[in-house]
Amino acid sequence: MCDLKLRLLNAASLVSTRAVCSESGSKWIKPAGRDTGLKTYNSLTRQKEPLVLAKEGVATWYSCGPTVYDHAHLGHACSYVRFDILQRILTRLFGINVTHVMVITDIDDKIIQRGLEENVSPFVLARMYEEEFKRDMMALKVLPPAVYMRVTENIPQIVAFIEGIISNGHAYATGQGDVYFDTRSIGSRYGKLVNFGDAAEAPGVKEKRDPRDFALWKASKPQEPYWMSPWGRGRPGWHIECSTIASSVFGSQLDIHSGGLDLAFPHHENEIAQCEAYHKCDQWGNYFLHSGHLHLKGSSEKMSKSLKNYITIKFFSKNAPRLIAFVSPAIDYSDASMNEARSTLSAISAFIHNAQGYMQGQLLCQTIQESFLWERLSAAQASVLSALADDFDTPKAMDAIMSLIYHGNCQLQPVTKSNGTSRSPAVFGAMLTYIRDIMDVLGVDLLDRKFHDDLSGVLHNVVEQLVRFRSEVRNFALSVEGQATQDLQNSVQPPRKKPHPDRVPLLKACDALRKDLKGCYIGGENYVEPFLMGHYLGCWPSSTGVCYPCTKCSGIRGFSGLF
Repeated sequence: MCDLKLRLLNAASLVSTRAVCSESGSKWIKPAGRDTGLKTYNSLTRQKEPLVLAKEGVATWYSCGPTVYDHAHLGHACSYVRFDILQRILTRLFGINVTHVMVITDIDDKIIQRGLEENVSPFVLARMYEEEFKRDMMALKVLPPAVYMRVTENIPQIVAFIEGIISNGHAYATGQGDVYFDTRSIGSRYGKLVNFGDAAEAPGVKEKRDPRDFALWKASKPQEPYWMSPWGRGRPGWHIECSTIASSVFGSQLDIHSGGLDLAFPHHENEIAQCEAYHKCDQWGNYFLHSGHLHLKGSSEKMSKSLKNYITIKFFSKNAPRLIAFVSPAIDYSDASMNEARSTLSAISAFIHNAQGYMQGQLLCQTIQESFLWERLSAAQASVLSALADDFDTPKAMDAIMSLIYHGNCQLQPVTKSNGTSRSPAVFGAMLTYIRDIMDVLGVDLLDRKFHDDLSGVLHNVVEQLVRFRSEVRNFALSVEGQATQDLQNSVQPPRKKPHPDRVPLLKACDALRKDLKGCYIGGENYVEPFLMGHYLGCWPSSTGVCYPCTKCSGIRGFSGLF
């Protein structure tokens, strides 16, 4: 298993759902501030925009956290890992300090219903699943936000925020103790993300002035928790929590807001309406980033807790949570896509292993074209930065990394004996350092013990096959005439007789292999010596039948299909 190893490298897919929203009645206002030189796809404009931050070197970032009434699933993992990668890129490669706040929805209709079904307090239920969510994120190596904030700990702020919206003329209370946002009061500005016109949110609610109006405060019902407010006993609506908490931390201006595509409407749309009504501003959030849905193979439905078609993060983390590093929301989750992802990372790890062997003098190679490799390293570094600055295009960045590995493999041509040529370990050291640094930025720890345990399991099988092959060849070399074929098939040791002279070289080769295999366990790890395996371990057939780059391949495959 590659537990805690593979990482979602498709940060480009963070905002890859380009045809999400229809045209709206409001134009995006380019923020005032410092242009970072980066571009990102903005759901508010349906196109890439220059990333301009209000404060130089600082990005304020708010994300919608989970509604904690059930286990988090693989779809959640994909979304949180993608945005984690994007934040890592901003911080580690471009020197931008990301101030990230996430809300935990710990009171909600679903939480209350689940508590009633299981005869447990909704607060106890929410706290239990919140802690599980945090453990799952830790297992996936998702960096925690600067602070998690719970809805139940911000009720007074939420009540005050609703009062501000009412006083600004954009909300109204009903005789039943509910409070609704008045969508007509903001005209065509409602629908910045998704303009659904007059589509009804919940038909049959007579107290609403407009079917699009949504609840800011809900009057309490029997057996439901409640808080006191100017409108009576009740609890917050779903959307108001994020507007209040984000505003309490970042004020009237937010750089980046992220979340799943399924939250664009109504949740994010209503957040925008509430904040702009409260702050009396034309644009509250400058950039909205959405990640697409993840689908199970053969299903057109998104992975969802409500649809009961999900794989929990807990289950997935036992098998290979970092494999989602190579799963794109544009494709289905399947064993084939996971195997393809595993093969890619194995190719990277194999190159690192073999380059280390060369640097340590354990792998004898032909003369290295050192100046050429320094040029390829420089080109790869420039390509990676350029790709990540353009909408966080990790597929293109990975193409550059794999191209560098390909050229490195081409130079690591093993030879049987030294011909006195000079060695060039320094350039391989620089290549390894750079590859590890980039993978670390993306959250992939190539030195993780558990990943190497998984890889060593593969190598153990290779050694086992080599031993079996050697045994069969040796038996054939020792067999007498007429018995060789039968003995080779059955691997039965024939009577001891003097081998034919033409088979003596086979026996010597078997003895040499046996001697070499004794050293295949290094420091307790099941790793085959570089001089035994060569560097062809990097050539792993993909699910599409195309090989990953190595010196046995005629060229380098395109990775756009993988991501």
